[in-house]
Amino acid sequence: MRTNRIRTIAVAATALAAALSLTACGGEDKAMGTKPAGAADTATPAATGTDSTGGTTQSDAPKAGEPETQTVPAEGKHAGGNGNGKKPETAPNEKAAPSIPACTPKNSTVKVSSVSRPINHLLLTVTNTGSTDCAAYYAPFLRFDDAQAVYPVLDDSKPQAVVTLSPGQEAYAGISLLGEPGQNEPVKSDNLGVIMVDKNNESKGESTLKLPAETYTDSLGFVTYWQSDVENALMF
Repeated sequence: MRTNRIRTIAVAATALAAALSLTACGGEDKAMGTKPAGAADTATPAATGTDSTGGTTQSDAPKAGEPETQTVPAEGKHAGGNGNGKKPETAPNEKAAPSIPACTPKNSTVKVSSVSRPINHLLLTVTNTGSTDCAAYYAPFLRFDDAQAVYPVLDDSKPQAVVTLSPGQEAYAGISLLGEPGQNEPVKSDNLGVIMVDKNNESKGESTLKLPAETYTDSLGFVTYWQSDVENALMF
């Protein structure tokens, strides 16, 4: 009887020790924030709300692992727009500034003269002889003698603004007569036709001038845009 009692107590002690061990392990897992191997994850239910019909709707909050989305405004509703997708129009009472009349043979005179530097150059001068302002638009169109084509215009000489002349003021254009020596056969010219143009680059009349003696040109020459001073006209 005593032997059976000791054996029963020993078995009960062993079972109690095993139970305490399991309890201690479970408590440690919870304290460390870990789960026992094989434990199932518990998903957090999505937040729900009630729609206008009394049913339930799922929240717009993104699920774990899904990218967020942004709402794009409809066309024409961007900040700064006027609601129809177009830029605001200018005020109806805003008017463009009136253009200045072009310098023409009726309100100005043109002359051509020789210069010492640079060589193979001439200087063209237009003077406002009228009583109001006029503008020397673009570059003059030149024709040497009876040439069918107008003389080339140097685009690199375009000024930042159109030259406007008050009565008595002058504007200038430089004429390069020849290219590099030996490239083309020079041709002697006696007369020069000067055509003034308006803001649309259309002819407004022609003046015929007598060229300085022994004036020779070739196909590599050019004329500049109208300039406000002589130095700019002859720098090219």
